[in-house]
Formats: sequence, structure tokens, C-alpha cells
Amino acid sequence: MKATAIAPSNIAFIKYWGKKDEKLRLPANTSISMNLSNLQTTTTVEFSKDLENDCVEIDKSGSDAPRVIDFIDMIRRRAKVSDKVKVISKNNFPTAGGLASSASGFAALTLAATAAVGLRLSEKELSMLARMGSGSACRSIPNGFVEWETSYAVSLYPPEYWDIIDVVAVVDEGKKDVSTTAGHRSAQSSLFFSPRMAHINDKINQLKKAMRDKNFNQFGEIVEAEALEMHAVMLTSVPPLIYWRPTTIRLMREVINWRREGLPVYFTIDAGPHLHLICQKKDESSIVKRLKAIKEIKKIIVNFPSAGARITALSGF
Repeated sequence: MKATAIAPSNIAFIKYWGKKDEKLRLPANTSISMNLSNLQTTTTVEFSKDLENDCVEIDKSGSDAPRVIDFIDMIRRRAKVSDKVKVISKNNFPTAGGLASSASGFAALTLAATAAVGLRLSEKELSMLARMGSGSACRSIPNGFVEWETSYAVSLYPPEYWDIIDVVAVVDEGKKDVSTTAGHRSAQSSLFFSPRMAHINDKINQLKKAMRDKNFNQFGEIVEAEALEMHAVMLTSVPPLIYWRPTTIRLMREVINWRREGLPVYFTIDAGPHLHLICQKKDESSIVKRLKAIKEIKKIIVNFPSAGARITALSGF
């Protein structure tokens, strides 16, 4: 029994930072995101009686194997199977560097593993299950623009709804010093956490209205302010959590200057140093050209809104 799935990473416009239930990976607040067309994980899962041991390979490394096997064990219990498993997973972007590789990784793993053992789950059930591997993975299951409110995520709009682009500027090819999971645990130590929670619902409603109206400038202003607010919580947590690099700050300033020059572009940043530049399709080439002139940028990845996780191969049934 063997299945292959592909799943996108996603960029959160309203961030999820902090949990109200650590064990169940339930978020402190609702989040809204967009799946990304060119940040993807491809995962093949094979269950077989011929395997003597479980085997996990992620980008030719077994570094995250225990976490993956714990997740697989949940699926084995649910499907009532005991066969050993072989998992091979590949990312087309830097792993564990702040580009939500755990989101795409566990979304792809969820789909491939459940298909490989013959479980037929609804999108809601798949999203709930993916959440147990990585909270933001639940957002990579549905299509396009997605909202995660409680225990699962749903699609707000399909990928083709809005012609916007996420241009990722990779500023550091190394892994993060502090994992996202560890960062979540310290979120409530910030004095800014409670004020953030007090107004988050108003912000979500404002963002939804901007998306509904396709008001790009209003949308971008909310998204950019939200990123800075989340990082303010990180910076004031105990101990402080600083993901930014010098190039991160330089690019933030550049984006603000480009906007003053009349180019409508906004930035957002997840739990890492890389900038996501949100723009309209008509401005893509201008933004990419400006980014290419900055030698400190390691890589530029252009993303369109994407479909969610999907099966690409199935065999052995």
C-alpha cells in the first residue's frame, strides 16, 4: 500500500501565535492564510509487511523521524494496521528555515499516509488530523485562501479568486535557532500578548472585508501591520525571540520606500527571517527586478494562490 501526495506551504495574513491547548495544537486565535504554488512538499508513504523497521527520510535526512513516526502511529491506530512504514519526503525550498515547511510537510504526510492505509477521510477530518502534526498544516489541506478558526481549516476563496502574488525573498539558507513550536510556548510571556488578543477579532473582520472587496491597499496595510505586531510579541517574550537578520530589516525599509515611490507592495514575515512581498500580478516583474539588485538575497520564489494538498499517485490496492 503506497501513496504519494503533494502539499503547499502557506503564508498567514492573520498570524497564529500562541496556543490555547498545547496537546491538541489549538490556536489562541483565528488565522487566515494563502496556499503557495511554488513552496511544496512531496511525500511518499508505503506500508508493507516486508519492512522490518520504520524508515523516515526528509530531504535525505532522518532528523525529524521521531515526530513523524509519532504521527504515523496515530494513523496506524486509527486504521488498525501494524505494518512498518517507509516515508520519503522532499521540499523544493529550505526546510525548518521559517517558510512553513512543517505545514506543507505534515499536510502531505497526512494525505499520503491516510490514503496508503485506505482511510477515506473528509477534508475536515484531514485538516483536523494534519493539525496534530503541525498546527499550520491544517491550513494546507483546503484550497486557495483559507481560514483556521478552531480545530480545522476551511477554504474562504478558491485560488483563482484574487490575482495577487507572494514573492518570497530568502535571506538566510540556514535553519532557525529556535523552532516555531518553542516560540509558541513563550508567546504569553509578552506583555503585548493580551492586548493583541483583545483586538484580533476586529482585525480579522477588517481583513475579510478587504478580501471580499478586493481592496488591495487596505488588505496590504492590515497584513503588514499584523506581521509587525506578531514580531513585537516575539521580541518582548521571555526570553526574547529574534528571527530577523540584517537583510530582513533592510528589505522591510526598502518595501516601505518602494511604496512611497508609488509601487503598491506590502511585506509579511512568518516565524523566520524571510520576507514575503505581497503584490498584484501587474507589479510582479518590477518587484522581482528590484529584489535581484540586492545581492544579499539568496533566492527569489514567486508564488500564486494554490490548491491545497492532493494525491498524485496510489498503488498496491
